[in-house]
Amino acid sequence: MTATAATAPTTSAAAADRRTSSAGEIADELCAVVCDSLRRRDQREKARRYVRGLLSTPGRKSFRNMAGDISGTASEQSLHHFVTGSTWAWQPVRAALAGCLEAAAGPPPAWVAQPMAIPRSGAHSVGVEHRFDPHRERMFRGQQAFGTWFTSAGVVTPVGWELLLPGSSYEESAVGAVLATVRRAGGAAARPVVLDIRGIGTRSTMNRFAEAGVPVVARVAAGVGAGAGAGAGAGNRFLVRDAAVPGFGGGERGPAEILRSVKALGTPVEWTDAGGAARSSWAVGVRVMMPDPAVARRRELLLVGEWGAGAGGPAAELVGMWVTDLVRMPVGAVVRLTKGGLRVEAVAGASGRAVGLRDYSGRGLGGWHRHVTLASVAHAAVALAGLERDPRA
Repeated sequence: MTATAATAPTTSAAAADRRTSSAGEIADELCAVVCDSLRRRDQREKARRYVRGLLSTPGRKSFRNMAGDISGTASEQSLHHFVTGSTWAWQPVRAALAGCLEAAAGPPPAWVAQPMAIPRSGAHSVGVEHRFDPHRERMFRGQQAFGTWFTSAGVVTPVGWELLLPGSSYEESAVGAVLATVRRAGGAAARPVVLDIRGIGTRSTMNRFAEAGVPVVARVAAGVGAGAGAGAGAGNRFLVRDAAVPGFGGGERGPAEILRSVKALGTPVEWTDAGGAARSSWAVGVRVMMPDPAVARRRELLLVGEWGAGAGGPAAELVGMWVTDLVRMPVGAVVRLTKGGLRVEAVAGASGRAVGLRDYSGRGLGGWHRHVTLASVAHAAVALAGLERDPRA
């Protein structure tokens, strides 16, 4: 017993070293491709070392901590300048990362866009405000970021980011960020986006995605979301388009009212949660239209409602409402697409911490973008190595 107890930590440490080494080797391969747009060889080498530092440095990924962990090969000042004072463009790196992920993991069934709150107590970091987080429905002080995540069967990792700045529109920042990401992804751009962001499943958002030619499944709010942005939820009124459904011809109605009136027409839907467990919901879909003054923009959409399932029927609480232009997709398939948001949330809270997605505290917006871009490369290496952390662990 004594011998076993004595050797267990060593064995565990060796296994951890092997896992880190595996992710580091993949990171080197990724950096060789995704950092090719950096003009100078020394910049490409600094990017590789930065990504390696994000993977190997324990705890917070500050410039000081990382400089001390990269075997004395980089000073704190050098790392700081490379991220905050350099002028290399992060957009080509993100586009190349998306291409590498698709080549390695196969095409994603959907992109998932989700907000990420970054608590900050200081007053000098870029984008810091006292604000409302609609995703978690609470106030906090810090930064509000929007991430666009690549989600395939075996890989969940971010490829695009935007930071909400003081005075900017919550909805515009989120929508603009995800559309920019899928455009840069090239061939993957036509795949649907799961817009798992409360308060922006509005007529203007649906029109923006339609104009861009990008299919979307957007979370719908029942009403105006406090602090989520001007008009959030206010435009969520629908006309029922199915003559066989209650409310047809009855004018504009709220999404919850429509869905509850057809709850009995729903069906059970099986899906898998972020921890791999089988789950079941009760779901129903209704053909609707968002009223629009411009006749050319009026089109049929599918409004989907989800309830928890139990004892063969729906629970009392409506747990999710979504609207999509994928009107021919079965309701069960739409619900399963939306569960990508659960995977993203679990991974962002575990592996995301491990590579320092939230750890940049500099003052400049460019520095923030360069940091989260390289942190996304590190995260992709972790994901491709199969080391994403189980949230139950």
